Amino acid sequence: MTDEEWMQHAIRLAQEAELQGEVPVGALIVYAEQCIAEGWNQSIQNHDPSAHAEIVALRKAGHYLQNYRQPHTTLYVTLEPCVMCMGAIAQARVQRLVFGAFDPKRGAVCSAMQLSKASFLNHHIDWTGGIQEQACSEILTDFFKAKRKHKSCECH
Repeated sequence: MTDEEWMQHAIRLAQEAELQGEVPVGALIVYAEQCIAEGWNQSIQNHDPSAHAEIVALRKAGHYLQNYRQPHTTLYVTLEPCVMCMGAIAQARVQRLVFGAFDPKRGAVCSAMQLSKASFLNHHIDWTGGIQEQACSEILTDFFKAKRKHKSCECH
């Protein structure tokens, strides 16, 4: 499958997060041309600030591979990872990262920070951003617009 097709899969996972009242971010991990793990944001329902889509997928991939290292894998995620997730991605030794929407405020790949090639990390991650960017951005924008609209309705 192509990066665009895998990202479509990640978008479906983001939609699952939204159905559960979570910020709509989806992630999956591919190894040997197969999806071995999926995740979506679950921080709210699990009362767990670390339950971002990437972390959920990394945990599942670790169980699948029976290894805390995940070389030769590609992680697809609908939003540029944050600092926490980039740290976990580097620790897992993910070979390649592909994300959809850039996150100018919190993105730690290339936007707010550039951790993909940080000299203090033992592992550097090859990455590609902007795959299915418009679709990935729209799901987040629409989610937050609806949240703000709902919040303003509660005040009246």
